[in-house]
Amino acid sequence: MRFLKQFFIIITISLIGEVLNRFIPIPVPASVYGLVLMFFALKFKLFPLNAVKETSSFLLDIMPIMFVPPTIAILANIDVLKSHWLQFLIVCIVSTFIVMAVTGLVTQTIIKLQEKEQQQENAK
Repeated sequence: MRFLKQFFIIITISLIGEVLNRFIPIPVPASVYGLVLMFFALKFKLFPLNAVKETSSFLLDIMPIMFVPPTIAILANIDVLKSHWLQFLIVCIVSTFIVMAVTGLVTQTIIKLQEKEQQQENAK
């Protein structure tokens, strides 16, 4: 029953992300909305981490299985990829660097905010 409740919380946050994706005219995937909502829900303690910990760990453990169907689709369409390999390579390289840069900047910002928050708590 505990896992069912945790899964329900995760699915509900994902559903809200899907709804936001439909109504907000920004080209952001629904899963990103869901991740941001989950982050803020945990950050502002709308529910404790324990409310989703075991199920989220399970989902992370089985994540590699989720890459099997796309891999099979790539292999099934290898002829299309062969004819456009350079474009795919450029897109992969550029997008990888963009993701790394944005991830680094967001991580640094969160660390600075946490340090600032901790200093304010220590000053009290």
